[in-house]
Amino acid sequence: MCKVEIISFPIIELALDIQEKYRFSWYDSLIIASALGAGCDTLYSDDMQNGQEIDGRLHIVNPFI
Repeated sequence: MCKVEIISFPIIELALDIQEKYRFSWYDSLIIASALGAGCDTLYSDDMQNGQEIDGRLHIVNPFI
């Protein structure tokens, strides 16, 4: 039902790129990079901007709006 992803070096590199490009915090960047690495197309978060798209592949949704 759930897939566990290991935080590998390529995910860390992607997180650094996301942090620089989108100005997310380190931990948010790591969450986003992990979601992208896992092939997710939607990320549910109540503290990121609802409707934002990351690299045209990941859509952020606030489930409480």
